[in-house]
Amino acid sequence: MSEVTYYVALPFVAADDGVAAGEAVECFNPNAAVMKAEALSRKPGIVGAVAFSRSGDPATGDFGDATVIRKFGEVPDDLSTL
Repeated sequence: MSEVTYYVALPFVAADDGVAAGEAVECFNPNAAVMKAEALSRKPGIVGAVAFSRSGDPATGDFGDATVIRKFGEVPDDLSTL
C-alpha cells in the first residue's frame, strides 16, 4: 500500500504533572488541522493544542515522526510521543 499523510489537531488539558493529551481529531488538510487546533485551544478546560501531520503506511503501521505545523497555548516541549 502507498504512504498516506494524516493531519491531526490534538488538545492538551491540565494534569497533576503538567499537561496531558486529550482526544485527537483527524482533519482533511493542514489548514483544517490548524483551524481545529486553534478552536480547541479556546475551549474551557483545554490549555493548548497542536496541529501536526504524520506520514506512513497504515497497512504495516510504519509511520515517520510527527511534524508540528502549529502550536497554540500551553503545549509540552517534548512532542516526540505523537
